[in-house]
Amino acid sequence: MPPSTDLAQENGGGRRLLHIAEEQTAALVDEELALEAAREAFAATVDGVVLPSLAVHGSDPKNRFTLKPSASATHAGVKIGSYWPGNPEHGLPRHHSTLLLFDQTVGRIAAVLEVGTANAYRTAAADALAVDLLARPDATTLAVFGTGHQAGYEARAVSRVRPIGEVLLVGRDKDRAGRLAADLVAEGRTATATGAEEACARADVIVTATTARADAPPLFRARWVRPGTHISCMGADAPGKRELDPQLFSLARVFCDLPEQARRMGESQHAPEGTVLTPLGEVLTGRATGRHDDGDITVFDSSGIGLQDLYLGLALLKRMDITL
Repeated sequence: MPPSTDLAQENGGGRRLLHIAEEQTAALVDEELALEAAREAFAATVDGVVLPSLAVHGSDPKNRFTLKPSASATHAGVKIGSYWPGNPEHGLPRHHSTLLLFDQTVGRIAAVLEVGTANAYRTAAADALAVDLLARPDATTLAVFGTGHQAGYEARAVSRVRPIGEVLLVGRDKDRAGRLAADLVAEGRTATATGAEEACARADVIVTATTARADAPPLFRARWVRPGTHISCMGADAPGKRELDPQLFSLARVFCDLPEQARRMGESQHAPEGTVLTPLGEVLTGRATGRHDDGDITVFDSSGIGLQDLYLGLALLKRMDITL
């Protein structure tokens, strides 16, 4: 399907503005493409510029969106990720994302990519990369906290990088947890809904993908987590959000996408001041050590970086044989 250009005139440099619709990007993206884009993006964080994200709200404060700018040596752009909780009333998902890519010669927008589904793959790819770098090689049991839009993507992505034999699903709504378990079973996986304490007692890898906030209790207690467990925190991406028991910071080695951003809007906004935050890109490129031994508890704090969106967008365009 050719990209649409019906939204714009020439951008001043003789190039038509590309509009790549949600249906097109959703059909093109897959876990392999998203994970490879994540590897490239996190490697680029080590020597390149990583621009911080901004979380704000719409005219109605319950509607939130995040701006994630990015710039590489050759390209630049910004992703707008929105969360409109009332969207199901309109038959639409709560989450959506739009990526804007610049024409570097004239500073105008060259391409608009609707990347709602692709963004779910992108987020899960960061999780999978962290698991690949930090979790024990023999990790076989995955616990996913959250039963919403993102949870299934996380389970599938992690299962690509570790021999996951069982997925444990934990959610406030037991019916939703049961439905998600049934969906994963239908895909040929072993999945069951369970309680938080049991999930922590059995899990080798824990993924949190919720909208939990700091004015609510943590999703689970630090003392429930076994030595050797890896935890990927995917939900805290704005001030006031929190998924973990803060006591975990004294028990774990903590990794993140961007330290200053993690302290401002990630899970690490609740970490003690002296907590060491190691960028995941440094582990990827061999400049920092990940897991020391099988007894380490490791935490990946994912607040989200625009470079990952940029590299994924460029990978999608490359798959369409489009070069900006």
